[in-house]
Amino acid sequence: MNTVVIGGGIAGLTAAYRLRTRLGPEARITLVEQAGRLGGKLRTVDLAGTPTDVGAEAFVLRNPAAVELVEELGLTDRLIHPRRAAATVRAAGRTVPLPRRTFLGVPADPEEVRPVLSDAAAERVAAESSLPPLEITDDAPVADVLADRFGRELVDRLVEPLLGGVYAGRADRLGLRATMPALVDALGPAGGSLTAAAARVLGEPAAADKPVFGALRGGMAVLVDELAHRARADTRLGRPVRELRRGTDGWRLEIGSPGRAEVLHADAVVLAVPPPAARRLLTDAVPAAAAAYAGIEVGSMAVVSMVLPDGVRLPDTSGVLLAVGERHADGTPFTAKAFTHTSVKWGGAPVRVRASIGRVGDTELLRRDDADLLDAVRADLRELAGVDEAPIEATVTRWGGGLPQYGVGHTASVSAIERAVAEVPGLAVAGAALRGVGIPACVDSARAAADRVTRHLLAHAEGR
Repeated sequence: MNTVVIGGGIAGLTAAYRLRTRLGPEARITLVEQAGRLGGKLRTVDLAGTPTDVGAEAFVLRNPAAVELVEELGLTDRLIHPRRAAATVRAAGRTVPLPRRTFLGVPADPEEVRPVLSDAAAERVAAESSLPPLEITDDAPVADVLADRFGRELVDRLVEPLLGGVYAGRADRLGLRATMPALVDALGPAGGSLTAAAARVLGEPAAADKPVFGALRGGMAVLVDELAHRARADTRLGRPVRELRRGTDGWRLEIGSPGRAEVLHADAVVLAVPPPAARRLLTDAVPAAAAAYAGIEVGSMAVVSMVLPDGVRLPDTSGVLLAVGERHADGTPFTAKAFTHTSVKWGGAPVRVRASIGRVGDTELLRRDDADLLDAVRADLRELAGVDEAPIEATVTRWGGGLPQYGVGHTASVSAIERAVAEVPGLAVAGAALRGVGIPACVDSARAAADRVTRHLLAHAEGR
């Protein structure tokens, strides 16, 4: 049994590991990754002698898939949770605590969001539960639905900053059904009130005291390395897949650079790559899936990571989100959309800060060179946190074109992909473009892909 996994991010690595556990040591598993390293959007670098995540730094615990994988791999002793330091949001020129009981900014209790809003906006939020019941029949932009029920101020000051952190997208372009499916599902039982639906999703207030996120001591490279070790795949790095074709006896892949391409043959393929690559590879093999992938836009962002001198005092908060339109005292816009006070949030030395920059459409901002971005972020930090010391070491990491946008109609696109792939024996898809961008959702999609491929391979073997 010969399987090729295309894509060495968390979804591809998890799929390769699952295939190994299901198919045993004799199965041949080849992992092909066009970059020169594994991990995809999980990347840990050494910054001033400290392992530093410059991509995804944590996973949510509401979906237990990631923490279950960590436990299965024997990495429980590496699992850490944030310290109890409150997050904040910068809105209307003030930095205030981020309301705790909201679902991506949608409040379970209107009083929670009052400190972030003007009096008029707070009263409008409080009145949402008395509006006629909301029914969502068609997908719509998040901003349209929430602004209609709560007012635009809530969207700009809470929803947009939180969604921007997850998707690097904008509330005016992200679809409600794909980004907030739990909220949509809870709307009917909640009587058509978004406030009541958020309360149902979040559960009892006591649940707010439980950890929301987990991370790994030593960085996400710990997870990447362990998955690669356990998968025991024949790994080909720096080898883009140029062509994927289905034949009568399986799959033919051409990998590598023009003129020096290598041909691989496989009984099954798992495709775990961003939408543009998936579209290109499936154009001939599964045109309906390729067309659906073409409808998924991708975004870019950058992360600035800094280690500051000992003795620098950061605010005793986990970080700060910036509302839409926030500006410096001199009127210039902030460059970062969020800061994480890493050493405060996760504990330990040295003093560390991380800034996130860019959403879909911020083309000019992301074209600025690294030195310019670092200077701009330092100016932001000076005004927001009173920190003026130069970093001991800093790095700018750019994530270009690999962040899928869950736009209006995204769930329909994913359903079309899954229907088309289901008709093709020996093919499965996985990754952040499908039903969640976080690590747990990618793990779930990888497990489902490995299960599908395993069933095909075992049935194929029995039929020989």
